[in-house]
Amino acid sequence: MPSGNAGSAGAAAPFGADLAAQSPHGVEILEHDGEPLELIEVCDGADEVWIVDAVSSGSPAGVLHRFEAGDHPLPSALFRVSTHRLGLAEALEIARTLGRLPPRVVVHGIEGVRFDPGLPLSPDVAAAAEQLTKTLVAKLALRQRNAAT
Repeated sequence: MPSGNAGSAGAAAPFGADLAAQSPHGVEILEHDGEPLELIEVCDGADEVWIVDAVSSGSPAGVLHRFEAGDHPLPSALFRVSTHRLGLAEALEIARTLGRLPPRVVVHGIEGVRFDPGLPLSPDVAAAAEQLTKTLVAKLALRQRNAAT
């Protein structure tokens, strides 16, 4: 899960520990704050990947966005808050071109408000991150229950 800084781009940062603590057996949770291109390795060979990242669309802080990136490119303008040369959208398109993008890639974006390095999460972003964590944990648990039956 890529993240930028702790202001709002770091909105993805709470997910790794929270999801790992609550996720069902057999689900691999990775925190990723390096170059987006490194995600190609994470995606390679996976059946499905969920990504959480900060976005900047002009919506109010904490608004949640959801994109299916397995079939369609991400709107790259929303993911330009990265301090890296290439953003998430570009990395996923490179993975697609190389044939290394999983069939299903779900990207959850949390609308940020401050993107300066070192800032704490804003209250709206922190609340959205907490709500999204609960939603994703519930989805993972439901999938595991359905797979067990």
